[in-house]
Amino acid sequence: MLHMTQEQNVRALIRKLLRVRKDIIEKEIAVTERLGDLNENHRHSASNLVRYLALRTFNLRNIQPELSNLGISSIGTSERYTLTNLDNILHLLHLLVGEKYYGEKLNYQHRTTVFSSWDRLQRNAVSLFGQTSKHTPHIMVTMPSDAAEHAELVERLLNEGMTVARINCGHDDEEVWLAIIDLVRTTAARLNKSCKIYMDLAGPKIRTGPVAVIQKKKKKKNKKPVDYLSLHIGDPLRLYRTPLMGMDAVYDDQGNLLQPARIALSLPAIFDDLGIGDAIWFDDGKIGAVVHSLHEDYALLKITHAGIKGGRLRAEKGINLPGTHLNLPSLTDDDLAALPFVAAHADIVGYSFVRHPEDVHTLRRHLISLGREDIGLVLKIENRTAFKNLPNLLLAGMQHASLGVMLARGDLAIEVGWERISEVQEQILWICEAAHVPIIWATQVLESLAKRGTASRAEITDAAMSNRAECVMLNKGPFIVAAVQMLGDILNRMYAHQWKKKETLRKLQVAKDFFRQELVDL
Repeated sequence: MLHMTQEQNVRALIRKLLRVRKDIIEKEIAVTERLGDLNENHRHSASNLVRYLALRTFNLRNIQPELSNLGISSIGTSERYTLTNLDNILHLLHLLVGEKYYGEKLNYQHRTTVFSSWDRLQRNAVSLFGQTSKHTPHIMVTMPSDAAEHAELVERLLNEGMTVARINCGHDDEEVWLAIIDLVRTTAARLNKSCKIYMDLAGPKIRTGPVAVIQKKKKKKNKKPVDYLSLHIGDPLRLYRTPLMGMDAVYDDQGNLLQPARIALSLPAIFDDLGIGDAIWFDDGKIGAVVHSLHEDYALLKITHAGIKGGRLRAEKGINLPGTHLNLPSLTDDDLAALPFVAAHADIVGYSFVRHPEDVHTLRRHLISLGREDIGLVLKIENRTAFKNLPNLLLAGMQHASLGVMLARGDLAIEVGWERISEVQEQILWICEAAHVPIIWATQVLESLAKRGTASRAEITDAAMSNRAECVMLNKGPFIVAAVQMLGDILNRMYAHQWKKKETLRKLQVAKDFFRQELVDL
């Protein structure tokens, strides 16, 4: 029996949660028309996604400890079965005050329950990545360009647990891709193993132009030529729209600047989108700058981040503009040229630079015209706009039979800020789980091990955290077999201890934006 104060507290909690439930239902009805023509595989998942987003428009942090104090399962596990979990909690709260409550349906009558949502997520993962003997995440490995020449390497990767082979269409050509695909498939068949072929469409790649190679006067034997610009905080840098050779800064004998460093970029069209004060990051965020002034042929930048000893900017390094709205297509001419090959040979296509629902519809139209509506589709969340529009991207993708999301943490960290990437990746995991959409944990997983043979403690922890995804991606390197072996061991150990996790449920801005019926474009 509850004493009077406890009963009053429980009844107050019931009233709060009933208001939350009422709002969830109203919000779901309000956005019904926005759900579009969903694939039957995803209809109930889309409803659960909307309900979860509606739940996350409330600040529920104070309710969680109240439920725990009463011995009732936390509302923080609501991602996959939001309304069912809420009704279960309300049912138990009503029992505490001597009443009965079943919502509009008994628990077993709900379409999305604890078990059905688990089954749905697992079916979607199997549909995308294939069947595995365990419930641990799949392991995806980026194939090196010469993989077709190393049959033993491919066999060892498959034996150690690779279940998805990734080919980056931004490199090599169809002849190389086909050789890799043939080797992976014939080896997997011989070993009686499953391995899907994943091909990434490169999207528009904004990179630095060529840099002049300077042969310094040799003071030491085997002195390497300088093939980079040396940049320090406060230095000016001219970023040219016209193709030219990058050159380091020129100083007189007294150290006075005569000519600032200069470099071109691969997509001059973005100059029309630049504004004074815009941030620009080079080489995975190693060097940062802001636009100081704009000129006809170049933008004058001021270096704001380069490390204590400065930074070295080389040719073909990536450029990110996190706060600039770029008028670039998500599908480039190169992507469209590669798409028929991808449709003919791949099991999964990765969509880079996706930002808006219409981007998803555009790619789907191309895939349908090529007779591949069945191909797996992975949306790569790698920029700020894609993250802000994630719920709408998922709903657009749910018109496709087999859907996944890649959490591309490298570019995304630069786009949203290093200090926010942990928070943002958690939100992406929650939202994808609510949509029952399998997710790929990508970027620099065990990178030191793959490239240099030794993993850092931080990388081990990161690999353990990746157990909450349905697939983990490793990049190529000379020690890639050891990396696959270690990742498989970590995932097996972690699966025995953890699957997903509980959260404190503060409000999510991305959930609130969804119900404003507007797409974010930066």
